[in-house]
Amino acid sequence: MPAPGSQADHDLTRFVRSEATRLGFDLVGITSADPLEAAEFNARWVAQGYAGQMGWLERNLEKRADPRQLVPGARSVICLGMYYDPPGAAEGADGDAGLAGRMARYARGDDYHDLIKSRLAGLWESLLAEADHDISGRYYVDTAPVLERELAARAGLGWWGKNTVLIHRRGGSYFLLAELITTAALEIDAPATDHCGSCTRCLDACPTEAFPEPYVLDARRCISYLTIELKGSIPEDLRHGMGDWLLGCDICQDVCPWNRRSASTREPAFHARAGLDPVNLLELIRMDRDAFNERFRRNPAKRPKRRGMLRNAAVALGNSGQRDEAVPVLVGVLQNEEEPLVRAHAAWALGKLGGEQAKRALHEAKQVDQDSDVKREIDSALAMVKD
Repeated sequence: MPAPGSQADHDLTRFVRSEATRLGFDLVGITSADPLEAAEFNARWVAQGYAGQMGWLERNLEKRADPRQLVPGARSVICLGMYYDPPGAAEGADGDAGLAGRMARYARGDDYHDLIKSRLAGLWESLLAEADHDISGRYYVDTAPVLERELAARAGLGWWGKNTVLIHRRGGSYFLLAELITTAALEIDAPATDHCGSCTRCLDACPTEAFPEPYVLDARRCISYLTIELKGSIPEDLRHGMGDWLLGCDICQDVCPWNRRSASTREPAFHARAGLDPVNLLELIRMDRDAFNERFRRNPAKRPKRRGMLRNAAVALGNSGQRDEAVPVLVGVLQNEEEPLVRAHAAWALGKLGGEQAKRALHEAKQVDQDSDVKREIDSALAMVKD
């Protein structure tokens, strides 16, 4: 099927698919650069406040609706997917991590942005060299006003699941997206069709009830948002549901039947680093800046930064139920940590775990801590602490 406005180039299309596969992309689909019908849904979703503090999603709505706003004269969008799930990822690697926290599967290795962007650059350079006429284009990896999930669905890479994640019928949903918008006229693919049926496992499994209805995510309640995008205090009523998650969440994907035989990555950079599958919570929450930067260099944890990750670690320790191991460390954090946000969540964790040592430390901290937010958390923690 030709792209609108010109005859599609069969040979160039075949070259794109072959070259993308050679560069390590597992899924390749092509759609037209026509405006997206799903843009209206996106605008309503933003207007309902479901984006939370992700203000960039409220900007450039007209560009998100029409790829030609980004590349004038664009005819085609090359949509690409790269699997990130290492073999055996569900089993966990480090059994001796002690009090352990989890990171989403995509976040246990190197940051995907730089890796995929370099592959996209290679694809674009090859496409420029192969084309027999001048073409223009731009490529993106999760950092531009592009409705990448909607474009990828239209390009046949998968359907929009009830958990709002793109699902491929053979490969599952553990893949990352990228796109190249170009004026080249390429053959386009048929859109993917929905195969969720009556299944609601993803919706039922969400511990923070982040899905107000199928196919709609309230990001403000999503563990991924709470652990990464939310920069301040985590709402107290959502902390228990976060369990032991430190960065992102895989629950709604782990329960999906289409991931029973999910495809594994071919990319070694996505394999879990030592100490990240799982993460030792007691070690993490005591890390200074140098230790944190060394452990998480070129890793997605740089987005929430140290203060966000230690905040998340405090919540995970509070949810652990391991009073004897966790309380002494949390007391040290409450007394010595420089970041008020981390101290505040350590206070909550002490209140959740309870015990005489926790109560005594909270009373002492209340007398000396000068931060008003920390004091409020201490008062709340003292109200729930149990002997």
